Amino acid sequence: MVEPVAGARPQETPGERAPVGVIGGVGPLATAYFLQLVVALTEAERDQDHLDMVVLNHATIPDRTAFVLGRSEDDPGPVLARDARRLEAFGVSFLVMPCNTAHYFTQQVLDAVRVPFVSIIDTTVAAARERVAGLTTVGLLATAGTTASGVYQDAFAAHGVQTLVPDDADQAVVSRIIYEQVKAGRPVDLDALRGVTANLVERGASVVVLGCTELSVVAVDHGLLADPVYLDSMDQLARATIRRAGHRVRD
Repeated sequence: MVEPVAGARPQETPGERAPVGVIGGVGPLATAYFLQLVVALTEAERDQDHLDMVVLNHATIPDRTAFVLGRSEDDPGPVLARDARRLEAFGVSFLVMPCNTAHYFTQQVLDAVRVPFVSIIDTTVAAARERVAGLTTVGLLATAGTTASGVYQDAFAAHGVQTLVPDDADQAVVSRIIYEQVKAGRPVDLDALRGVTANLVERGASVVVLGCTELSVVAVDHGLLADPVYLDSMDQLARATIRRAGHRVRD
């Protein structure tokens, strides 16, 4: 599968592969889990078989959801763009950003750099369409900011796929899990999350996208991906990153 990217590939020193640049810290735990996934999913028998990566774990970037929903005037866009330029200056081959809400600001990142950018949104949409032939309807579990931004709805709609989002009560459940449980380092209410998922499936979703990397943390910790209804955005980005870097994904 060809990974959706934007930008031009920089020149590399012969015999030396440029590292992958990770715009991280959004949030910090999700970034750590993304790196863990890349290592775990890379087909490797020794250290030298793994990807070289440069990670800018910028945890103090302004809150993405607060800005998207108009609750804050602190714009994360210029900060993300500046971080992208810092990674480009380091000499990375391409950029990834393991955060769904932050993709509301993708254009500012693309305008700031020339290196390619692998999109967690486009990669996940492509994976969903590959998983279910003739896909017509998906469910989305994400932050209120990601949902309000429409990044997934627009990306799926471009392929004729409808995106179902939780109602207000269920979105409150998802937000509580993301902010009050995962980000706060507290136990996760799995039954509540599965209840929201069941409601989306009942409404017609063939696949339910975990469109928040904090929910990806839940997927890793609790084995959610054993249930084929779930498609995890961070898992898909990790796989796309490995392939784009010229490595093989472990079976």
